Amino acid sequence: MIFKRFYFIVILRVILLLATLFLFVFLVTVAKHEVSSIILALLILLETWWLIIYVNRTNARLTNFFDSIRYSDFSTSFSDRKVGKSFEKLSHSFNEVIDEFRKNRAAKEEQYNYLQTVVQHINIGIVCYGKDGKVDMYNNAAKRLFRKNILRNISELAVVKKEFPEILMSLKAGDKTLIKIFTEDELKQLSLYATEFRMRGEEFVLVAFHDIHAELEEKEIESWQKLIRVLTHEIMNSITPISSLASTVHEMLIDETGNEFQLKPVDKEDVESIENALTTIQNRSQGLLNFVDIYRNLTRIPKPNFRYFYVSEAFDRIELLLKPKIENLKISCNCKVLPKDLMLTADPDLLDQVIINLVLNAIDAVKNKENAEVSLIAYNNQNNKTTIEVADNGTGIKPDIIDKIFMPFFTSKSEGSGIGLSLSRQIMHLHKGTISVKSKLDEGTVFTLTF
Repeated sequence: MIFKRFYFIVILRVILLLATLFLFVFLVTVAKHEVSSIILALLILLETWWLIIYVNRTNARLTNFFDSIRYSDFSTSFSDRKVGKSFEKLSHSFNEVIDEFRKNRAAKEEQYNYLQTVVQHINIGIVCYGKDGKVDMYNNAAKRLFRKNILRNISELAVVKKEFPEILMSLKAGDKTLIKIFTEDELKQLSLYATEFRMRGEEFVLVAFHDIHAELEEKEIESWQKLIRVLTHEIMNSITPISSLASTVHEMLIDETGNEFQLKPVDKEDVESIENALTTIQNRSQGLLNFVDIYRNLTRIPKPNFRYFYVSEAFDRIELLLKPKIENLKISCNCKVLPKDLMLTADPDLLDQVIINLVLNAIDAVKNKENAEVSLIAYNNQNNKTTIEVADNGTGIKPDIIDKIFMPFFTSKSEGSGIGLSLSRQIMHLHKGTISVKSKLDEGTVFTLTF
C-alpha cells in the first residue's frame, strides 16, 4: 500500500511537471508572455527539485537504516512526522528492526558478561592465544597459577619454565600433557589440555591448566600403601613358616641348658624332620626370591620398538598360537578387524604379550561355560583412535575387586602370579595408550585397549 501510494504521488508530480512544462513552451512560443514564462520556468525548477527530494527521501532513509546496522548504532530512531503518512509504516518497520537488533545485542552482551564471569571465577587456569603467541584471554586462575597479573605473549612464560612457551606452541587440538613448574619454590604439576578454534578469521589455541600435584601425591601415597600391603602379605606368607621352622630346627639341634651351646643327639626320625624343615625353608626362600625377581621384572619392561603394521597380522599370530588350547576347550573364537586394512603404530611383540594375556584370562573365565565365546575386535573409535577389544561371555569380575585387578600381584585365581594385568597396563602406558575394563557378573567382561 505504501509503495502504491508512493508511485501514485510520483506519477502525479511527473504529470504536473509535464503540464507545467507544456504550458511553459506554449507561453514562450505562441503567447510570448515573458513574465509568465519566467515564473513558469522557476515553477518547473521548483517542481523538479521537490520531485528529486521526494524520490531520494526513501533512499536516504534506507541508507541511514543500513548504516545503523552496519556500524551497530542502534540508538537511531526513524520519525514519520515530517515525511508524510505514506512512510508511516515504513518508519515503524525500521524502528521495530532496530529494536530487535538492540535486544539481540543486549542479550549477547549479557551472555558475554556471564561467560566472562564464569571463566574468571573457575579454578582451572585458561589461556587463549593465537598462532603468533599473542594472548587473547587470560583468566584469574592462570594469573594465580603463574604469579603473573599481565600476560601479553606466551613467550613471557619462559620466566616460569624455560621450555614452557615452546611446549605451548607445539600443542594441537586434543593434546594432553603433564608439566612440572616451580613458582616461588613451590612445585606444581600441571595437567594441560588443548583445543583449537577459529574466531574473526584467525586460528586460536585454548589451553586449560589444572594443578594436580595434590591429587598425584594422594594417588602416589595410595599406590604405595597398596603395594606395601601386597608386598607385606607375600613376604609374611614366606617369612612366617621360615621363622617357625627355623625355631623348630634350633630346638631339635641345640641344647641351651648349659653354659655352652651343644648339639643334641638326634635319631633317625628327628633327622627326617630336620631334613623336611630345611627343605621347606629352602623352597619358601626360593619362592620369596622368585617373587622379588618377578617384581624386579615389572620395572624392567623393554622400551617399545614401534612399527607400523596391520592389526590383522597380530590377530593371526595370536589365533595361531592359542588355537590348540581354544579347540581343546571347545571355545568359539571370533576375530574382526574393521576395516580389514586397519593399521597400528606399536611394538608388535609387546602388543602380542598384552593381547595373549587378556585372551588367556578370557579363556579361563569361559572354560567351564556352555557356548563359551571369546572375541577380538579392532576398529577406530569416535575420536579416530585405534581400539582393540577382548571380550568374553564368562563369569565376569566381582564389583568389589574390579578396581584392584591392575594392582601388581593381585589375583583372584588359585593359580597365577597376579602380574599379567599390571604388566599390560605398563605396556599400554609406554605406548601412550590406555587399558580399561567393563564387566557384569555371569554376563562377561570386555577389556579395551586404546592407542
